[in-house]
Amino acid sequence: MDQTSYDYIVVGAGSAGCALVERLTRDGRTRVLLLEAGGSDRQFWIKVPIGYGVNFANPRLNWNYHAEPDAGLNGRVIYWPRGKVIGGSSSINAMAYMRGLPHDFDDWERAGAEGWSWQAVRPVYERMERHLERDADGRPRQRGEGLLPVSDLSDQMDPFSERFLAAAEACGWACCTDLSTVTGEGVGYYRSTVRHGLRCSAADAFLAPARRRGNLRVVTRATVEQVTFDGRRATGLRFRTGGDVLDVRAGREVILCAGAINSPKLLQLSGIGPPALLRRHGIPVLHDLGEVGRGLQDHLAISHVFRATAPTLNNILGRMRPRLFAGLRYVATRRGPLGVPVNQVGGYLRSDPACAEPDMQIYCNPLSYGSAADGRPVPDREPGYLLSAQLCRPDSRGDIAIRSADPKDAPLIRPNSLATEHDRAGARRALRIIDRLAAAPALAGVTRERLAPDPGLTDPNALMEDFRARASTVFHPTSTCRMGRGPGDSVLDARLRVHGLSGLRVVDSSAFPNVTSGNTNAPTMMLATRAADMILEDAATRDHERVLIHAP
Repeated sequence: MDQTSYDYIVVGAGSAGCALVERLTRDGRTRVLLLEAGGSDRQFWIKVPIGYGVNFANPRLNWNYHAEPDAGLNGRVIYWPRGKVIGGSSSINAMAYMRGLPHDFDDWERAGAEGWSWQAVRPVYERMERHLERDADGRPRQRGEGLLPVSDLSDQMDPFSERFLAAAEACGWACCTDLSTVTGEGVGYYRSTVRHGLRCSAADAFLAPARRRGNLRVVTRATVEQVTFDGRRATGLRFRTGGDVLDVRAGREVILCAGAINSPKLLQLSGIGPPALLRRHGIPVLHDLGEVGRGLQDHLAISHVFRATAPTLNNILGRMRPRLFAGLRYVATRRGPLGVPVNQVGGYLRSDPACAEPDMQIYCNPLSYGSAADGRPVPDREPGYLLSAQLCRPDSRGDIAIRSADPKDAPLIRPNSLATEHDRAGARRALRIIDRLAAAPALAGVTRERLAPDPGLTDPNALMEDFRARASTVFHPTSTCRMGRGPGDSVLDARLRVHGLSGLRVVDSSAFPNVTSGNTNAPTMMLATRAADMILEDAATRDHERVLIHAP
């Protein structure tokens, strides 16, 4: 394969990039280059599901970004990890698989992303997924033929998690058997991107089969510095690997899959974005596109932590001998506490009967923990549990902006949390949801005390101040290169092409017109799968037009 010229060049081997190149390379002839800034994902703690806690702050695996001081969160600087490794954030995330709710995607279409309604995207999910579950008799069964495993691990979850389901039912919230495909209100065991006891990242599901084809080249430790152009057409990329700076050409398209932080950063470094920002850093304005980097959305969650009188995962993971036995069991069988992600129970709720759609997502974990000096979560020795809640569809919007013209400099991340009354009211309802769950007999009967916030804190205004003091991102940034109607309100058209340019698309969570109701890994992979179809359809149309033009 020519090492300098390809049909498609894809930036980022994360959730989107891996799904995209699998489809683009399937014919065996289309030449694709995939560039990843990080290194190999062949590491023990990446593959072990409980290793999320180990990798959370590992500087070798992620960009270790920090947001700017956030006025809505008392000026705090919040840690924003993003995957910098093969598999991207799907190699370091908590593996919860949630499609999102139908109205999320219908809202995308109303925002100008024509063809992205729930009716349009649901078949893409179904084509992508392979559900690994058990029948009524406990026998393994498979549903779907897709490349991405979505596993029911409820038979391995800590017994304490049954109390979360009982508490939810006591509060009037229905329990469901398959939380990953739920289309309305429901609580249940989270399903996870785990296969045979190992994390199945986007790299494991999609990139692995693509790498067996001769038409894909993957380059790791490759930091892209800018997109190159001939006039208004993207022609390739300049990237750095080791001490070398290399130029590569794309005969068809350059596709950015670098994520909601790095895709707008790369566009801005390439002269595409708000002119004042570019000129401030001495970057020539190639294309005035003011919405690049704007529209940042994320989920903001609050956690309340409780000391329990009944055993929880702390009795295993917080103590040396039980943890050792759990490790030996996992090595021998790939089952048990180490084979299950930390998020065990959760779902979508309506925090008020007046809500037409679920407006809140909860996480219930049979584990309490502190933080080590390097940021890693450290399980408590005594039994405890955690209840978290977040507003599904916040409407505060922040932005991403380059800090300088140097590609090595991290961009400015300005979340602008709790900037709207809608979001502040949602935060207050999240606190009430946690209180309702904690007061249900199934939990109240085995609770010794609330550890955080202080149990003496009961006044709603004081609890809201605690929210501002402790709430944090759950790492779902989106919408910084969003699809929309035109350059006045967006960066991309509904086929993910950058407005006003040719040969350049953005395919990742930055393209979401607005954040989906739940975890964003599943919709990011879905978006990339659907984008690949669009890219190939557009290529076939162009090829047909060329034939007609040159026909005698």
